[in-house]
Amino acid sequence: MEIKKLASAGTMESSDAYVEIEPAQGVCVTLESVVGQQFGEAITAVVKEVLQDLGVENAKVRVVDRGALECVIRARVETAVVRGKGE
Repeated sequence: MEIKKLASAGTMESSDAYVEIEPAQGVCVTLESVVGQQFGEAITAVVKEVLQDLGVENAKVRVVDRGALECVIRARVETAVVRGKGE
């Protein structure tokens, strides 16, 4: 799946995550999280797993996490990818 435009999903509310995705070469994930020291690596791994599952090979992803559960992060990334493919 190809990302064709800048897209986002989620909010900056507590227990949520805001995800931005845009076209890029390769996969780059940037994370800002209130629980980054404890769960940063796990959150980044989840984001990359969702991208891989959806067939995204080229994208820059920015995640601003406010303590979201894994299922919320997965949903936000998937929504941003669908919006970013431009259909």
